[in-house]
Amino acid sequence: MNILILGSGGREHAVTWKLAQSGRPLKLYVAPGNPGTAAIAVNLPVDPLDFSAVKEAVTGNSIDMVVVGPEAPLVEGIGDFFSADAQLAGVPVIGPCRRGALLEGSKDFAKAFMQRHEIPTARYRTFTSENSDEAPSFLNTLGPPYVLKADGLAAGKGVLILNDYNEAVSELSAMLAGRFGKAGSRVVIEEYLAGIELSAFVITDGVSYKILPEAKDYKRIGEGDTGKNTGGMGAVSPVSFATQEFMKKVEQKIIIPTINGLRQEGIDYKGFIFFGLMNVRGEPYVIEYNARLGDPETEVIMPRIESDLFDLLEGVAEGNLDKRRLVTRTDTAVTVMMVSGGYPDAYSKGFPISGTDQVTESIVYHAGTRENDGRLVTSGGRVLAVTSLGKTMEEALEKSYRSVSKIRFDGVCFRKDIGFDLKTAAG
Repeated sequence: MNILILGSGGREHAVTWKLAQSGRPLKLYVAPGNPGTAAIAVNLPVDPLDFSAVKEAVTGNSIDMVVVGPEAPLVEGIGDFFSADAQLAGVPVIGPCRRGALLEGSKDFAKAFMQRHEIPTARYRTFTSENSDEAPSFLNTLGPPYVLKADGLAAGKGVLILNDYNEAVSELSAMLAGRFGKAGSRVVIEEYLAGIELSAFVITDGVSYKILPEAKDYKRIGEGDTGKNTGGMGAVSPVSFATQEFMKKVEQKIIIPTINGLRQEGIDYKGFIFFGLMNVRGEPYVIEYNARLGDPETEVIMPRIESDLFDLLEGVAEGNLDKRRLVTRTDTAVTVMMVSGGYPDAYSKGFPISGTDQVTESIVYHAGTRENDGRLVTSGGRVLAVTSLGKTMEEALEKSYRSVSKIRFDGVCFRKDIGFDLKTAAG
């Protein structure tokens, strides 16, 4: 069985790492991949957004299944491209069709979907340049802080949380005027929900589903969740406040209505759904959907999945996921992200990385690295994700930080307080 994983980051390395442990005879390909995936799979120099090149890779390597890592190919309709092509139609794609990917590709679509299916979420309205004059009065009904979201994909940077009313009005104008390009031509303004965030994930064949381990990620660059938003500075799984009772509410009020809602609307959804949730006084609300696994959450949940990941993916492809078994380890996993100096703003690339071969008690996933004349060097903002398992969060954290201390590159930064709020909550 030949499997192609699309993407080049830590998420794709983690998925490849997990698939490489399968008891089934799999040959793994990653496009374009990174030096981490190159050690366990065959990297192909293919852009996941170049669908013709993806087709060549699939037909040229007799690929039997495609697993889509990042959101952009899904939103651009790679699933539809495969189903419309006679040579590709028989190759299952793990990832939704274009309409299903709108859950992530359009904030307005996602909010309206939640409204239609009575899924708990924050009050909202969508604005364009046509009705922007109505925004000030809607903002007045909310009170600060004000949440403004670009409707489309904005590389994780299209969300603003502002305390000042006049600033919110001004930023709305700037967004509609092109601050986030096409992604901001529509802007969702929504009520701010005060609580603690977590990420939940399901894998679904469109009818049945399995709930994967939950996680909590840490988006801010600075300790104590201060400073600018990033793609994620680390993650923890399981999440202490995600009790059995709470997760039952998530399943009944959010997961089941989402899966049923997709079916009712005739959306064939085969793949992963990410639920960005807020725990508001013990009640779950959806902040956002993603049409794929999160990053760095994938790096923290994959080691907690005991089952064969390929078996689950095959269940999705064959439409019999309900017959497959998902077993989760009770251990705690912690991921610490090592990033380039200056990130999330401007940063330099090409610094040599040393010490990854010295790490023995953690998994090192490559997120932004490349080979240069046989040397491993930095090539992104988020460079490495260091993940450890432990009987407790403290044990897992100690392992990850010991491993981080062995790895060096110029300007390296990482947060030293991953899991800090969970310790507080537990105390």
